[in-house]
Amino acid sequence: MFLHDKHLQFEAKPVNPDPLMAKRVQELIGGQYGEMSVAMQYLFQGWGVREGNEKYKDLLLDIGTEELGHIEMLATMVSRLLEGTSLEDQQSAMKDPATAAVMGGMNPQHAIVAGLNARPVDSVGNPWQGSYIISSGNLLADFRANLNAESQGRVQATRIYEMTDDPGLKDMLAVLIARDSYHQNLWMQAIQELEEKEGSRIVPTTFDRSQQREDIAFSLYNHSNTEESKEGSWIDGKTPAGDGTFNYVEKPPFEGEIPSIPPSPESVHNTLPEDKL
Repeated sequence: MFLHDKHLQFEAKPVNPDPLMAKRVQELIGGQYGEMSVAMQYLFQGWGVREGNEKYKDLLLDIGTEELGHIEMLATMVSRLLEGTSLEDQQSAMKDPATAAVMGGMNPQHAIVAGLNARPVDSVGNPWQGSYIISSGNLLADFRANLNAESQGRVQATRIYEMTDDPGLKDMLAVLIARDSYHQNLWMQAIQELEEKEGSRIVPTTFDRSQQREDIAFSLYNHSNTEESKEGSWIDGKTPAGDGTFNYVEKPPFEGEIPSIPPSPESVHNTLPEDKL
């Protein structure tokens, strides 16, 4: 069950309308790493947590619900950035070259489809997709995906912050950037806790390692004509997971034969071999 309070958690009020900035802010709503993605990702992860891990379930639902509030803030910001930018106003304003340059960057669907409101899309109008979210049932794998999502989201929010001079928009973005900072720290802490609890950094920790090829589990293969990658810290020494020692292989192995696939049945209408043409 969700309860809604009509107050915004933080203010979302620009000083001036700006339809081009409204288009950019859409990335933080419906982009791959936007608030719709992290909200749904955390909620689905939380809803899927099984008995015995209640604290993780509660944590995920807390943060997922917070992200719903961020969507609300951003949607409100987009609507306010679009104030006074109806199609009729655009046609009149386009007579001024400077204004035309700004208005010409507006997403016309904000006016045509959404009536000067936000949409569940990214900054170029691609609809948000449920395939963006990751919810595997393995909390360590999922928390690492969450850390990535918050890292990417913060990068994008800081870029938009530096694209605007509007104090009101900057104030709201400063909130989102700060919360993304916290969420990165949160997932790093949760990852560390799970790694210590499960005694391994390799996901899944429950798989029998004797069933994998240990002889190739720690090698970097040189798949290029250069050796720059050989200069990294991943060439020798103990692995971060503590399960082996890194090594560098000058040439990748060729254990398999050159593949040969027999002709397909004529009924599937693939190209026939030359001797049957």
